[in-house]
Amino acid sequence: MRIRHQRFKLLALIAIFALPVIAAWVMVQWRIGIPEQRTAHGELAPDVPQLAQWPLVELTDSLDEGDWVLAFDCSVACAENADRWWRLHRALGREAPRVTRLRIGEAGETLPGELLPGEIGAQWLDVPDWQAPGQVWLLDPRGQVVLTYGREVGERDVMDDLSHLLRMNPDRRSVPERNGDTR
Repeated sequence: MRIRHQRFKLLALIAIFALPVIAAWVMVQWRIGIPEQRTAHGELAPDVPQLAQWPLVELTDSLDEGDWVLAFDCSVACAENADRWWRLHRALGREAPRVTRLRIGEAGETLPGELLPGEIGAQWLDVPDWQAPGQVWLLDPRGQVVLTYGREVGERDVMDDLSHLLRMNPDRRSVPERNGDTR
């Protein structure tokens, strides 16, 4: 009777560790219990080159290293789009300094936090096939396009994606401060 009890304990212990692995394997193999919804509202765009390779008249090096970039095409309803993305930028609160807005197209009054390089602003040398009027791109600190949005995107959708990315990618410039390193 004692040996049977010990075997039962051993089998129960093996089951405790094996069942989660088996359940995960079943979920992956037969796609059971895996959510189908997406968390990002924008579209991934692997065919869009890095910002440094964009065909712009005057691409600037004045982007702060480590800043995320919200680039938007301002060829349609520029004043409204510039105001729209400025309001989103302000809504980021304390995370706003980590984001720079880059207006591409019509040069006009620069809003706070917006980069409008050169005297004429950032203009397309030739319009690439991946560009559409009013499109918005979200770029990581290395200049790689993370998400792209169409003209009809809601500010709240972009805000959700941007807030999530900023939360998941802490600011590297402030890491020594958080760790108590004051060098």
